[in-house]
Amino acid sequence: MKHPVTGVDPDSIADELGIRPGWKLVSVNGETIRDVIDYELFTNNERITAEFETAEGELVIFDIEKEIWEPLGLNFGSGLMSPVRQCANHCVFCFIDQMPRGHRGTLYFKDDDWRLSLIMGNYVTLTNVSDTEFRRILERRVSPLYISVHATDGAVRKTMMRSKNADRIMERLTALHEHGLKFHTQIVLCPELNGGEILKRTLRDLKSLSPEAQSVAVVPVGLTKHREGLFPLKPMSRDDAREAIRIVEEFRAEYGAEDFAFCSDEMYLRAGYELPPYEYYGAFDQIENGVGLFRLFESGFIEALGERSPLPRRVELDSVCGTAISGCMRELFSKLEPYNISVNVHAVRNDFFGESVTVSGLVTAGDIIRQELGRLTGEALLMTSSMLREMDDVFLDGMHLPRLSDELHMPVYPMPSDDGERFVSELFEITERLIKE
Repeated sequence: MKHPVTGVDPDSIADELGIRPGWKLVSVNGETIRDVIDYELFTNNERITAEFETAEGELVIFDIEKEIWEPLGLNFGSGLMSPVRQCANHCVFCFIDQMPRGHRGTLYFKDDDWRLSLIMGNYVTLTNVSDTEFRRILERRVSPLYISVHATDGAVRKTMMRSKNADRIMERLTALHEHGLKFHTQIVLCPELNGGEILKRTLRDLKSLSPEAQSVAVVPVGLTKHREGLFPLKPMSRDDAREAIRIVEEFRAEYGAEDFAFCSDEMYLRAGYELPPYEYYGAFDQIENGVGLFRLFESGFIEALGERSPLPRRVELDSVCGTAISGCMRELFSKLEPYNISVNVHAVRNDFFGESVTVSGLVTAGDIIRQELGRLTGEALLMTSSMLREMDDVFLDGMHLPRLSDELHMPVYPMPSDDGERFVSELFEITERLIKE
């Protein structure tokens, strides 16, 4: 497999060797490069031999001495150096299957690529990984991986994921464990399918694979109103959430798993419980699953706020968020009052996906406009940047941020949701700008 070079970093090793865009990487140390995993592995040495094919078709070999960590400075057409692997499952709870039709195509793409799990922390199922490819994971010492387990009972997992390979999960996890490769896990809880005794067994099985099994997050299933023709699932009730928390708490106590098993913030909010304290979450290993996200944000927020002084005049702002976290945000923002900052929190009902979807990251611009137009009285509107596509200004319903600002007749500021210290810094920049205007 040859990989076309699309760019060369200035003053890099590749630049000094005269490698140019249009050349193709043929091999490193005599090994064919399948993807970025192989590339990083074989180039992470003090001495390497790299073979290229020039734009004219001539083969050129370079013997290179460098620091182990020093990159060659080559850029390729994609970050993975190969196509992203798509999901082969048909999970009964798949959120993408519950998306309304007619929006941008990227919203309907289902990735399930173990390489993205290693690089970006994406959760994968391993059902589309052949035995040969799984041996490659073991041989390449890929760690840590982030794995969607849902149930260690093979029959239950197969029912939930509707994939012929879903029942092999314990075989695969045990192999990772035996090879000393670390992994984090998640359980999307559908109470009627993998709750109760199944959940207890799953937690015990995963704990048995410690210390390679690093953590497990239990998160509530997310159901939208767009489920026509899909597997019948019921939304998680308050009692369901409380039962899940009870099971996890009893497991933590019985098996000494205080730094291993967690329920997500959303689970506690659905249960009507106060979120656990900051110390409960240990190393915050499951932050991407919303486990301890608010407490981590709150801690940075309060610490940063303590270093600030009150503004010279009062600034009134509005803020929008999902219904689940609104109470927590009102309490936190009340701490801004002594600093001459008032934030009026508006909980936005999710009409786009359905009222059972309560998280802030799935709030759309259309719902904000329909519910809040005419109700906003502040000088600017704050919203979490998680409502937007990563590194873009577009909401899930396709509306762009500038249009939302135009419709509401006020400036709108996307704010960090995972870093309270940065939130406070940006907030004071915004308020000081408003004062000057």
